[in-house]
Amino acid sequence: MFAPVRFIWNATRGHRLTPWRSEYLRWRVETYSGLWAEKLEAKDIFGFVWKSRWELLAFLAWIGRVDREAHKRI
Repeated sequence: MFAPVRFIWNATRGHRLTPWRSEYLRWRVETYSGLWAEKLEAKDIFGFVWKSRWELLAFLAWIGRVDREAHKRI
């Protein structure tokens, strides 16, 4: 449950209140969407998040599954 929140927290390090300025998130949006990271603005990031919301939610669910598997007790 906390893995997706931890991922977002770590991905926005240094830019918690302005995540669209995060170099990591800009790079990830550029990689996934093809938009130029240098030209991304807040509206571009929010538009990308809205258009890709279901894929992003699936990604965050996957992060949770990976985290649970990594921390399973044997």
